[in-house]
Amino acid sequence: MSLPKFIVGMIFALAIVVGWSYFDDASLGTIIMRAVICAVVIQVGYFLLIYAMIARSSPTSAAKTHEVDRGIKVAEGERLTARRGSLR
Repeated sequence: MSLPKFIVGMIFALAIVVGWSYFDDASLGTIIMRAVICAVVIQVGYFLLIYAMIARSSPTSAAKTHEVDRGIKVAEGERLTARRGSLR
């Protein structure tokens, strides 16, 4: 989940908690307390989700990283320069 999606979802969740508290005739202090608790719970959940995703992924070695094809095809002995493909 990307950060912008998370932030939008968190704002909607907090709006629902605030609206529910308001229509429940809660005091302003109770509304703020519920919103803060909701925000903390959402933040902890997001942190745990990201931590689980990182822990679950396998580490890649430097050799594997260099072997990855980046889509650039170079002939044997050719050098990559800034002028490759230019008219000069």
